[in-house]
Amino acid sequence: MHHPGPPHFVAVGEAIELAPRDPDPEATYAWDVTARPDGSTATVGDDPVEHLEPDVAGTYVVHLAAPDGGHDLTVRAFASELTPSTGGVSGASGVSAGESGFESGGSGSGGRSGSARADAVTGDGGRPRLTLEPAIEGDEAVVRADPLPHPDGPETSADLAVEFLLDDRDNVDREAVTIDETELRVPLSAIDDRLRVHAVSVGDRGYSVPDAVEFAREDPTGSAVTDGSVTASHIYEPPAWAEDTIIYEIYVRTFAGQAGDQRSGGDGAAAGEGETERSAFDAIVDRLDYIESLGVDTLWLTPVLENDHAPHGYNITDFFSIAEDLGSRADYERLIAAAHDRGMNVLFDLVCNHSARTHPHFQAAVADPDSEYHEWYEWRGPGEPETYFEWEHIANFDFTHLPVRRHLLDAIDQWAPLVDGFRIDMAWAVPNNFWREVHDRAKAIDSEFLLLDETIPYIPDFQGGCFDMHFDSTTYAALRRVGNGAPAAEVLDAVDERAAIGFPPHAGFMLYAENHDETRYLVECGRAAARAATGALFTLPGSPLVYAGQEFGQRGKRDDLAWEHADEDLQAHVRQLAAARRDVTALESAATLHRIEWTVQSGAADRVVAFGRVRGDDAVVVVLNFGPETATVELPIATGTTDAVSGKAVGTGEGGLRVDNVLVVPAESETIKG
Repeated sequence: MHHPGPPHFVAVGEAIELAPRDPDPEATYAWDVTARPDGSTATVGDDPVEHLEPDVAGTYVVHLAAPDGGHDLTVRAFASELTPSTGGVSGASGVSAGESGFESGGSGSGGRSGSARADAVTGDGGRPRLTLEPAIEGDEAVVRADPLPHPDGPETSADLAVEFLLDDRDNVDREAVTIDETELRVPLSAIDDRLRVHAVSVGDRGYSVPDAVEFAREDPTGSAVTDGSVTASHIYEPPAWAEDTIIYEIYVRTFAGQAGDQRSGGDGAAAGEGETERSAFDAIVDRLDYIESLGVDTLWLTPVLENDHAPHGYNITDFFSIAEDLGSRADYERLIAAAHDRGMNVLFDLVCNHSARTHPHFQAAVADPDSEYHEWYEWRGPGEPETYFEWEHIANFDFTHLPVRRHLLDAIDQWAPLVDGFRIDMAWAVPNNFWREVHDRAKAIDSEFLLLDETIPYIPDFQGGCFDMHFDSTTYAALRRVGNGAPAAEVLDAVDERAAIGFPPHAGFMLYAENHDETRYLVECGRAAARAATGALFTLPGSPLVYAGQEFGQRGKRDDLAWEHADEDLQAHVRQLAAARRDVTALESAATLHRIEWTVQSGAADRVVAFGRVRGDDAVVVVLNFGPETATVELPIATGTTDAVSGKAVGTGEGGLRVDNVLVVPAESETIKG
């Protein structure tokens, strides 16, 4: 169906992209604004991909004439003063409004991480948040909204309004729908195949990221409860398996190390006569038991598609073929199967913003400005494509051109059924509306499919129907600052910024201290700080990432892994942290984070931070020490004295706790919550 998707919530002056879904590049599409508020003169143009910029607050209806019929799309526009003021909103161009400290040069690969801190987060309040809860009660579908005010603002939940919109794609008797402030009800008999309900909370300082629920007479999307023939689900949240997953990033071309060349006999020796040449994927299969022993249950492989031979693989030349230097498609599928046999999920690194300049379509476009492929790209001038950060080996796609969207959607359809999720490169550089289509398309293939976006700094609106989980670049940046001498408590400030810029409680985050774009944390900050930072990844709310080699002291960020020089003590540290994360309920992502008081009796006071985690009746206190010397910490609440990470007794016998780098001790939930 070509319907343009879910309703939009925007502010006056914000442009939204309008595009037919599942487009046929040969078909004719026409847009028209069929309803607008009094005083509005907003219009749309004649191209298949257009933009609407509301000029008056109120409700707009945009009509799409498509080969499969007519489709209406509702757009709710709020007053311009309610425009979200924190955490950049990706607009029609797809460019993040925040600062990004990306690496420059010709690599065309991801960027360096920065902070999402914005001047508007000042203690005067800001963007509210919202979570919807669906239920089936008797013969009714019920949606309850839980509006949450900005954590630093004067508003309360009672001060916030909630606005609901029904999805224009669904056939429902709208006269049967009743709304009572924060609750929507509809008889099940009024629902045809499905009903999707979207909503935002609205306060004096802005409107929230949208949330959505679904009632369906078919397989659900997301977590679900079922009653009879109708299923209720919350659809804008991570799949259950991803909420506490431990992710392991593999830089595919150097993972095997020098001794494990991809064309080897499998034991590290070069392939001899009569031996089968082995691929880079086979080298990963050879290490899967080791990776599993770390407690990892998700693999993220850097791009595996045919490319311009830059080792990172992000400059794609063929979106439908596996890179020959890595192996065959059969080799890749064998790796996926081997991972699945061990209960591991696999993430495919999806690149949509650009192609390599050696891609045949770009080569044709440069050679002939009248080529059909010239319109596939954005251009700065004759023969010079648009790109970011002066990257000289890539060219940005033009997403207003339907063949581009069709090409990339076809590639997504090819790879999504093989894997368990996408890690999405440069998500900020692609229009939101395209990601909303990718979200719905991937979830239709597999309702438990994970969409993880690399957006630096992170963007709260990407939680509203684009992605399930986000790179936590703000906590990354805080960990780097702390590792370089900033007060350790900054890591808690970083986690608090999620709510401060508008992320709802159900948003998922990936925590990382390094990846293939970053200097190794150990190299920049030292061994003690690296152990504490790894402890933070496993004890703060979010899913931890371990970049291959991080667990054994690798120093080069993209070099051949030095397996023969692995630091077994660091490996044991990661295994212990992963086990604690798995076994301690209060360390799960759903556990709440609480600030507590602490006193450093000995050691460097500013290198230590303590916090509580609570889930139900389960609670722990976590202490991190980024300093090189053991610290002794006194807490004002009673705790146990056995560390859940090391299993060792850490009490001093005089009311203190000894912490080398990280400890986790049991506590009473009520004492932590105060």
